[in-house]
Amino acid sequence: MAREARITVAVRWADLDALGHVNNATFLTYLEECRDQFMREALGDVFLDMVIVRVEIDYRAEIPAGIQAVDVSCALESLGTSSLRTRERIMLPDGTVAAESVTVAVVRDRESKSSRPWSDAERSCLSDP
Repeated sequence: MAREARITVAVRWADLDALGHVNNATFLTYLEECRDQFMREALGDVFLDMVIVRVEIDYRAEIPAGIQAVDVSCALESLGTSSLRTRERIMLPDGTVAAESVTVAVVRDRESKSSRPWSDAERSCLSDP
């Protein structure tokens, strides 16, 4: 399973905290932007039926003031009956890894709001790069 998305995210002044680096909560927003692109590209409108059920993040390096943008990647790690697991990374311009994360999302039925299994077509879209 090699599907992956990569984006560049501009670091905004509002992302910085009193310590002069990107606030830890903002890292999650950067990861979300890439994960959303990944899911939209793979699933189209089904993306709207996804619910995040778990996020793990390891902070590796600060993103200091003066950094203009960071690169963010999101790759499919595994596919369950009704869930998917992605691995994400934020990298500084010099290649330093600022954060790594793992996210689990579940697809749900719009009407019942309960999880549902992936269709064969959805599985194919997620598995094909």
